[in-house]
Parts: sequence; structure tokens; C-alpha cells
Amino acid sequence: MLRSLGQRPVTGSEEDPRVAELRTAVSRLRRELATLPSEFPDRAIAEDELAVLAAMAASGIPEIPRLHRSLLLIAGAIGSVSALARGLSDVRNAVELFGEPRRD
Repeated sequence: MLRSLGQRPVTGSEEDPRVAELRTAVSRLRRELATLPSEFPDRAIAEDELAVLAAMAASGIPEIPRLHRSLLLIAGAIGSVSALARGLSDVRNAVELFGEPRRD
């Protein structure tokens, strides 16, 4: 089940559960990043790409290749910050729910 504990589906809701999972994971990682006291060189990249993911989740129709690109940029930017490892993993899992980008 994709729902977090304590969440129940809204009757009549037609939202894609993958989008809801992405929105939740991105929001959580953004909060964790905002509370991190230390600065690191690529923090702005991570913040910008998380904003991109949040916007795609808000639109309800994420572009799969762009999801994967943003994930790679975020992972590269914060991958060595151990305090963000779980949040990054949650975002990665949410992006993977959409499958692989098409190869043309």
C-alpha cells in the first residue's frame, strides 16, 4: 500500500497514488534539508530540483524523464549528507513508482 500511516483515501478522489507518494516524499525531504544547519556546496541545486519535483507533483502529471533527471541531480547534490539519506531514499522510491523513462 502506498499510503503513509494514518492516511486514508478520500472518497471520490481521483489522484494518482504515485503522485501523492511523490508529493509526500518531496515535502519531507525539503523539510529535512531546510532544518539541516550545515551548508554544503550543492545545497542550492538540491533545493531547486526538489522545487521542480514538488511542482510536478502539484500538477498531477509528472514527466518521467524529468523525474529521473531531478532525482539524479538531488542524489549528486546531497548523496554524501548522511542526515538526509532516508529522505533521499523515500524520494527515490517514489520516483521509481513511475517506472523507467522511455528510451527513444
